[in-house]
Amino acid sequence: MSGVMDLGGRAWALARRNVLAAYSVLFFAYLLLPIAIVIAFSFNNPTGRFNYVWQGFTWNNWRYWDGVPGLRGAIELSLEIAVIASLVATALGTLVALALVRYGFRGRGATNLLIFLPLSTPEIVLGASLLTLFLNANVAFGFWTILIAHIMFCISFAVVTVKARLVGFDRHLEEAAMDLGANEWATFQKVTLPLIAPAILAALLLCFAISIDDFVVTYFNSGTRITFPLFVWGSARIGAPPQINVIGTAIFVVAVGLMVTNVLVQNRRGKRGLV
Repeated sequence: MSGVMDLGGRAWALARRNVLAAYSVLFFAYLLLPIAIVIAFSFNNPTGRFNYVWQGFTWNNWRYWDGVPGLRGAIELSLEIAVIASLVATALGTLVALALVRYGFRGRGATNLLIFLPLSTPEIVLGASLLTLFLNANVAFGFWTILIAHIMFCISFAVVTVKARLVGFDRHLEEAAMDLGANEWATFQKVTLPLIAPAILAALLLCFAISIDDFVVTYFNSGTRITFPLFVWGSARIGAPPQINVIGTAIFVVAVGLMVTNVLVQNRRGKRGLV
């Protein structure tokens, strides 16, 4: 009897020690299961228009990824918008973050509040508000309205990301550089920018991911232009070609690869004492 109780006690102690690890594994499995299904069905060979039931393995979906009419144009438009919007939003967001952290000016508190508004406002409200703005200004809907909308909501994410890095920034490093004869521009170029570069890269990747994935705001302000999320939504009503899974898988792999590379670079810089 005592042996059974002792065995039960050891089992309970083992469970208590590993409950967090088990919970974490189940949690991430729950999050990654839909992505795994998307990846698996990118190799499916459906017999009809809908890619919902496994019919067999094939490489043709990857070989002819643009075999669906309109898909190439949609993904090219999404990539153009995402690249330009992420670059502009990251540049502007970095400047705004520097101003908010380094300088005191009238309206600083209101600026902080305005920066966080797009993060807390529902996307449908942002999309409808921008739609009203463009209609009142008689702006033709298309590429530029999508780009302006994406830059608008991406700036907030860039500011928050870079600002978090600047808050913990050691200003003595800049003071030391200036004591050694460097001017303001040389100090920023040689000291400040390299130290906040990981945050800027993280903001760039975050803005790119948010832009290429956006549907709601784009739907309100796209006019006749079709981005990849809009193409997926339109295709889902009449069919679900496996090429959509192919593009989704490719975007996921590239995004994860870039983020992992960013983390590895930061870790290497940290080991060398550069961060």
